[in-house]
Amino acid sequence: MTVIEGIPRRQPVRESAARTYARSLPVVPVRARGLTIEGADGRRYLDCLSGAGTLPLGHNHPVVLEAVCKVLDSGAPLHVLGVATPVEDAFVAELIRTLPPGLARHARVEFCGPAARDAVDAALRLVREAGGRPGILAFAGGHHGGAAGPGGLGEPVGPADSVAGSGTVRLPYPQDYRCPFGVGGSEGAELAARWTESLLDDPLSGLPRPAGMIVEAVQGEGGVLPAPDAWLRRMRRITAERSLPLIADEIHTGVGRTGAFWAVQHSGVTPDVMVLSDAIGGSLPLSAVVFRDDLATARSGERAPGPRGNQLAMAAGAATLAYVRENCLPERAADLGTRMLSRLRALADAFPCVGEVRGRGLMIGVELVRAEDGAGGDGRTSAGGGTGSFGDAASGDAAGAPGSTRPAPRPAAPELAAAVQRECLRRGLIVGLGGRHASVVRLLPALTITDEQASAVLDRLADAVQAAALRTPFEEAP
Repeated sequence: MTVIEGIPRRQPVRESAARTYARSLPVVPVRARGLTIEGADGRRYLDCLSGAGTLPLGHNHPVVLEAVCKVLDSGAPLHVLGVATPVEDAFVAELIRTLPPGLARHARVEFCGPAARDAVDAALRLVREAGGRPGILAFAGGHHGGAAGPGGLGEPVGPADSVAGSGTVRLPYPQDYRCPFGVGGSEGAELAARWTESLLDDPLSGLPRPAGMIVEAVQGEGGVLPAPDAWLRRMRRITAERSLPLIADEIHTGVGRTGAFWAVQHSGVTPDVMVLSDAIGGSLPLSAVVFRDDLATARSGERAPGPRGNQLAMAAGAATLAYVRENCLPERAADLGTRMLSRLRALADAFPCVGEVRGRGLMIGVELVRAEDGAGGDGRTSAGGGTGSFGDAASGDAAGAPGSTRPAPRPAAPELAAAVQRECLRRGLIVGLGGRHASVVRLLPALTITDEQASAVLDRLADAVQAAALRTPFEEAP
């Protein structure tokens, strides 16, 4: 056995059990370019996970390599703890150039530690200090870089519990297939908005005035759930009218992924704070918070925690932001994503185990469900770009409502989703899993994916779904 061949055997012995991707994707990559990874066994894979979205240009893109090599060859320091450098100045200038205009005109940038959670923690500290209050409004299914514990989102609590503590209140996030109110569509989004307003305005709701709200325009780890644009505008109006800062989490959605440079731009919303990580480093670890300058007084003289001066990441990030902007890759993601969703809806029609296809741009999810016949119909729907509004007509009656013609959703099938992931890997396709029960197959291809590669991805996924559906017994989701 060679040194490389022994890696999968040694890793479980030497490393902790926190190896989710390594357990589900037993590949030892030795070379990569664009969408393609070559394993130590000589097999080639199409990578539709993209480092969980950290590779907007795919692996080893020439502009990224050139930017990194330029810094290395210059003899410049590689880490400077936030001291101003030409590399940092160029990154900040490019970043501000891409921001929503309403924020760009008044933007301040704060670099944090390199992880997504560092940026979330920094954003939460910012609004808590600005408002002098500890509470945060978040939404069910929000991941936010895994932020938890002191200074983070902590464990979700109910409104009554938050009176005595500083916990996060989790609000219902609108979705069609598994609507928390059982109705879906514009009616479900309206109920979610009213719930939020009621908690904030009812003096007996048990909710003390919060410091702010954090939201994802498309939930990633939560199952690839695009928020309706009108609902997001409603959240902006609710927070603005009550002088609550709105934090947009763009960790998974930023840098063109959803068909706009930043996902909030689909709805025309300008947040007070944006949390950025993953793709902004162009494949290297980097995170930052962008916020309105009138919130800056809360940060005067404070030292941001964590290492935050990685010059290679800033150089790679600036090159990536510029390339995405100059080559109109968000528009390309919107167009190709629409076509991929269209083909995947045909997959949902062919296989009853596909509960819903949804997404926006090149952020796509396929939810797998139990497919036995029984009460409630076949349990399938198809959701396109997440562009619905309160006034949009739903597809049929509201799902699950009394007298509804739309079927109720089937139970999630995480075992089937895991089987689909394994079958994809056998066919040379790397995909991720997510969602409430890990029952959603996630596609996050590089924005540079070609039409031919996209077709190959969908062909392999269709074959994998068919193979897994025939082999995997269905069980109730936990």
